[in-house]
Amino acid sequence: MEEKQFKSGFVALVGRPNVGKSTLMNYLVGQKVAITSSKPQTTRNRISGIYTSNKMQVVFVDTPGIFKPHSKLDDYMDKASLSSLNDVDLVLFMVEPEEIGKGDQYIANLLKEVKVPVFLVINKVDQIHPNKLLPIMDSYHKLEGFKEILPISATQGIGIEDLLNTINKYLPEGPQYYGADQITDRPEYFVVAELIREQILRLTSQEVPHATAVAVDQMNKHQNGKLLIEATIYVEKDGQKGIIIGKGGKMLKQIGINSRKEIEHLLGEKVNLRLWVKVQHNWRSDPSFLKLIGYDKKELS
Repeated sequence: MEEKQFKSGFVALVGRPNVGKSTLMNYLVGQKVAITSSKPQTTRNRISGIYTSNKMQVVFVDTPGIFKPHSKLDDYMDKASLSSLNDVDLVLFMVEPEEIGKGDQYIANLLKEVKVPVFLVINKVDQIHPNKLLPIMDSYHKLEGFKEILPISATQGIGIEDLLNTINKYLPEGPQYYGADQITDRPEYFVVAELIREQILRLTSQEVPHATAVAVDQMNKHQNGKLLIEATIYVEKDGQKGIIIGKGGKMLKQIGINSRKEIEHLLGEKVNLRLWVKVQHNWRSDPSFLKLIGYDKKELS
């Protein structure tokens, strides 16, 4: 009997903000590599999560949610989403369990230009009655262009095995690019910055989160048996700085406590986390600053 060949490839996750792309990737790799929040637009940069089994290795690219741009940063997020589709083997278009609306129609039209196979993945199916699923699938069938339509729940693990088996059918034969224990191709300081930003999203009010950026300034010294991490939280206005620091520094302290726990879990060691808050006016529309904190300038143009 002929031995099955190992398969490997790159799979892009695409969809509107907050549809569950980061949740799915975190479920698949078994550890948090992309931030999740109930607020939309939380994933800003392309993060690769790596899934490895004995028959395949899949590098998942978690694109920022596609939406209509309001600033240079929003424009960057859309361009990053689309540019990442030119060099993957497969695209997963994730949607909510509801009949197609204007937002998803907009993305579906963009995906018609993509040369690689596109799967439609209906997430959060645990939140609806099974009888409602068929009409939803039918509304997407009418669009055509999807190689597969797969219902899943990224939080409950429903349909994940079927999804992985189907991905395996479409991937090319190839080498294992990364070690079996490697879960992301992003440097650790990038993931650490994202974990801090996740806590800001969780703890602060609606207006502040998307006006914040986090840059890790230092992460290579040990003091008293702990890894010293120094990071700066950037905001656009003085009022936002006040909200993040909080009365008597309480909010900043809570952001630090929550972030430290997540970072220690990720790195597997004790951490001493020091946070600063600085005002950088209109940073979202400043290409040189965006590059400084890890955004690629060429994707802003």
